[in-house]
Amino acid sequence: MALHFSKQEFEKRKLATLESMKEQNLDALLMFRQESMFWLTGYDTFGYVFFQTLILDQKGNIILLTRAPDLRQAQNTSNIEDIRIWVDKDQSNPTDDLKIVLNELNLKDKKIGVEYESYGMTGRNALRLNKSLEGYCEVEDQSELITKHRVVKSTEEIVYVKKAAELADQALDEAWKYAKAGASEAKILAEMQRVVLEGGGDYPANEYIIGSGHNALLCRYQSEKRILSDTDQLTIEWAGTYKHYHSAMFRTIPIGKADPKHIKMHEACLEALSNCAKTLIPGKTAGDVFDIHAKTFDDLGFNKSRMNACGYSLGTTFSPNWMDWPMLYIGNPYIIEPGNVFFMHMILMDSDNGLAMNLGETYLVTKNGNERLGKQKLDLVVL
Repeated sequence: MALHFSKQEFEKRKLATLESMKEQNLDALLMFRQESMFWLTGYDTFGYVFFQTLILDQKGNIILLTRAPDLRQAQNTSNIEDIRIWVDKDQSNPTDDLKIVLNELNLKDKKIGVEYESYGMTGRNALRLNKSLEGYCEVEDQSELITKHRVVKSTEEIVYVKKAAELADQALDEAWKYAKAGASEAKILAEMQRVVLEGGGDYPANEYIIGSGHNALLCRYQSEKRILSDTDQLTIEWAGTYKHYHSAMFRTIPIGKADPKHIKMHEACLEALSNCAKTLIPGKTAGDVFDIHAKTFDDLGFNKSRMNACGYSLGTTFSPNWMDWPMLYIGNPYIIEPGNVFFMHMILMDSDNGLAMNLGETYLVTKNGNERLGKQKLDLVVL
């Protein structure tokens, strides 16, 4: 059994979840988020793209309802003992199988929480589930019940986050080594991913972002792979990933020479990141961090180039993206506390001049402030 945490850690998580369920007067919780299943039991799969749910009732019973390909996956990666299989067939409706389990647990006319905010909970699955449970029990959206526990990392989790940060640093070393005029973006990507995997890491929850020239202004992965020109700009966003825990970084690297505007944009990003780091402390809100981000860029004349969010929580996340709750945007009331891990990205995209500048780092919130997990320099590196 390939469990990544101690028995005591899993028991602590289960008790915390049961306590939250009690506070919400829930008789059971239906988990559809893969992150919740991994956190609570160690279950590691991408089978959540199909109908799959983990049931936890107030008595502490845990039952997984999934498909046959994930039977051994759950047996090998989790502490789940009761695994039920729904059968693939024409017109199959796994909510019928779920109803059988709920009846066994005597949950008729009880209150059940559901994780509706989940990539596995497609619109069709939600409609099926609602129809099946209509008149059977009281249903309540509890998409954030476990997420609110996951956002504060334990001592065991922080070990993995810091290892992920080491791998992210090593990936940047590879980028600096291979990024030069005439280099292929594909080669740079391959070497960055290679060093993470060879270091014991995992594939990230979403693709690394890489783009040069006009594509340096993009904040998402796309399939074009350019050869770097003599004078160019290269934007890369990546994460070290270890046991599914992420530590992300973001850079724009001028190739050949830096445009004077690049230098000013980098100075602004550096100042904004510094100000955000000073604000990312216990007691402040996620909105407070965004406010100083926006004020710094706006005061420096970059209002049109900045984004409307400046980061998000990181942890153990699964495809299609590594972004976790909560996000750093205007008015977000989430109160920052020790154990939070946030990726803060300072993004400037100047479409008028065709220039990009990005600077992003991952931080662990501590009792008295925070710790930048990456150890690489923040200087503008021109290659």
